Amino acid sequence: MPLAANDPLAFDSPQAVAVLATIGALLVFVLARELRHVPKSLLVLMAAAFLDMVGLFMVMPILPFYVKAFAADGVTLFGAQIAEGTLTGLVVSSFTIAQLISAPWWGRLSDRRGRRPVLLIALAASAVAFLLFGFAESLWLVMLSRVVQGAGGGTVGVIQSYVADSVEPHDRARALGWLSAATNLGVALGPVLGSLAVTLGTHDLLPGGGELRLGRAAPGIAASLLCVLNIVFAWRWLRESKAATPKKAVQTKTMAAVAQVFAQPGAPAARLLLIYAIAIGAAQGVNPTMVLYLEHRFGFTETTIGYLFMYIGALSVFARVLLLGRAVDRLGEVKLSRLGIATLAAGLVALPLARSLPELAGAVALLPLGMAMTFPCLTSMLSRVVSATDRGLYMGLQQSFGGVARLCAPLVYGFAYDLIGRQAPFLFAAAVVGATLLLGFGLGASVPPKSAKAA
Repeated sequence: MPLAANDPLAFDSPQAVAVLATIGALLVFVLARELRHVPKSLLVLMAAAFLDMVGLFMVMPILPFYVKAFAADGVTLFGAQIAEGTLTGLVVSSFTIAQLISAPWWGRLSDRRGRRPVLLIALAASAVAFLLFGFAESLWLVMLSRVVQGAGGGTVGVIQSYVADSVEPHDRARALGWLSAATNLGVALGPVLGSLAVTLGTHDLLPGGGELRLGRAAPGIAASLLCVLNIVFAWRWLRESKAATPKKAVQTKTMAAVAQVFAQPGAPAARLLLIYAIAIGAAQGVNPTMVLYLEHRFGFTETTIGYLFMYIGALSVFARVLLLGRAVDRLGEVKLSRLGIATLAAGLVALPLARSLPELAGAVALLPLGMAMTFPCLTSMLSRVVSATDRGLYMGLQQSFGGVARLCAPLVYGFAYDLIGRQAPFLFAAAVVGATLLLGFGLGASVPPKSAKAA
């Protein structure tokens, strides 16, 4: 049963508010202290990625509540009744479908035309998608907004390629960690701003006798305005990182690269792509059902779920800023990625076992910690095992393979949530994440040393 409203451990209790305030203060202090160590060429990209992620996560955590509002009793599709959990997975997966289709294309386009113009176009698509989400009056318009957002969101690989272009191999994992710290700071602040936008939508914005209430459109409008701000910022400050590719340069074709992954699954690039895809699909694909589970178990709502994502995002920033660089230097990328996978699996097992908010906080903390140790290392290793002329393509493929996994995972977990039990998705996800350890055996001998130049 959800926690009672007067429970001393309720999420809006003074104790919880004090913890969140302390986390926020520490976050500001750590970033202010550590930013002086970040290369100036990376700061602008971090700022752009931060603003982009703030806009995305203003909408993401409240999406299941919109699905519930438009289809509280599910929908009937082709004669079959689709329940709440599965329907939420479908809407979330529509973003992933568009992303996995567009990511390799964006990556190849950025290899040929440059990273900067591709990022600007994608930000414009996101601004349109958020407006569509804000003014959607049906479930299908919400899904369409997610498709447009996903098409513009296929540029994660482009951003990672930008970092790989600008940073020497021995510093890439640390630089990618800084970049993901900026995005996770957006993850921390975006949900809170989204919840505030929901509240703002209920207030009359016109003084005097007039009345203007944004209602449910408020989060979408705010996120769209943030995208416009990001476009202006990137246009003014973001410089191109990649020289134009000579016309005679040898570049792998997209479908040939995909076919090679399945034809030679033991090759280093193929193994890194598969490990990344399977692990991130399991880790992130469980999020929609996690929102539903936490609503049932702890009484989270549209206005409080953002604080939990703020907590997760803040811990992600701490892990990447304070832990990742030192851990990579001490353990190396291969060993650290394995430790991260084990930590992530442990967090997924512990989450449904939590019976109080302190226990939930401890279990949830393992998730950003595990992801911080895993995914920057995998991306850094991938950037070293592929040609520099194909870097954007393979970074895009990484997102597409991860997108396929994120597409399937919410559907599977939503189905398990509806038919097996509310704890089942987390246990399934833990098993899938743990299984990727088998793909990593012997990988260290196949990855070039950090001092090696890309072929």
